[in-house]
Amino acid sequence: MSDTVRLTEEFRGGLLDLTHYGYISIVDEKGKVIYSAGDPEAMVFYRSASKPVQALPVIAHHLDEKYGFTDEETVLFAGSHLGESFHINALKSIMKKADLNPEDLIMKPTVPGSTEANEERIRQGLPKSKLYHNCSGKHAALMLTQREMGGDVKDYWKVGSVGQNEVLRTMSVLSEYPEEKVVIGIDGCGVPVFAYPMKNIATAYKNLACIDTIQDDVLQDAAHRFIPRIHEYPHMMRGTGYLCSLINHDANIIAKGGANSVYGIGLKKERIGISFKIKDGTEAVWPLIIREIFRQIGYYNADTDKMLVSLNNGVTVNDNDTPVGEVKTVFTLEKHF
Repeated sequence: MSDTVRLTEEFRGGLLDLTHYGYISIVDEKGKVIYSAGDPEAMVFYRSASKPVQALPVIAHHLDEKYGFTDEETVLFAGSHLGESFHINALKSIMKKADLNPEDLIMKPTVPGSTEANEERIRQGLPKSKLYHNCSGKHAALMLTQREMGGDVKDYWKVGSVGQNEVLRTMSVLSEYPEEKVVIGIDGCGVPVFAYPMKNIATAYKNLACIDTIQDDVLQDAAHRFIPRIHEYPHMMRGTGYLCSLINHDANIIAKGGANSVYGIGLKKERIGISFKIKDGTEAVWPLIIREIFRQIGYYNADTDKMLVSLNNGVTVNDNDTPVGEVKTVFTLEKHF
């Protein structure tokens, strides 16, 4: 089987301008590959697609109850927020309730990812802040887990710390892949990032969608309590008008993307998990790829389909909003049944 396949092609003036290669893997409720494009065994860093899994230890250890977090606040643990006011207010609340010091976050101070939120910050004369970093919700979850496991909060980001070991265990249970085979790197935000085969990333999302298949009773209970919150407060997953928030409005879907174009999706009624990775890191074509995957496997939700088209309808426009080209999906999923 070839390593990668062509996923999308971009044309400008009728000339093929760009080709994006990658992998797609789709598994059934038993973790068996049922569709693929490219190598389902390819090792890929989860990046932020791991966040719904990495959030589970906080829930499994009942730290949401211990510190009185609201359901809405806890969704930030699974999100890559854009620093809108409701994100920052929730983060400040989490830090206060749990007696965490924002200065213990290891990333550098930054500005909100949302242009509107950053403009409001400038109007108010507010400085850069570590809380504005899109991964600060995940970092708060890691700090909580590290402290609960008996470690020093300030070491929450270190490979081999007790908190990171708990996260690695959780990732491997959900991905159904041995811990000792996991490749560990360092993510953009400074914490460990884990690489798994494409099919196992899909398996993790199958488990998030089909919670009864999680092979750990405590984590299964945590997922039962946590996943519905994502559907209730999807704006905490990313922000206003963005895919990772909009797609989780569909109660049949649990989904999250990560940097350098990795994406995980679980479909509940269909009891399948999906992962894809674009090798060059392009993210703008995510809606096109998701829509085409859904078309080929026969999944359709009118609202979700309309949302995906609104984010990318395949027409390339220039800075003047003039159509200048088109983007096409060109992959065909290989069936394994």
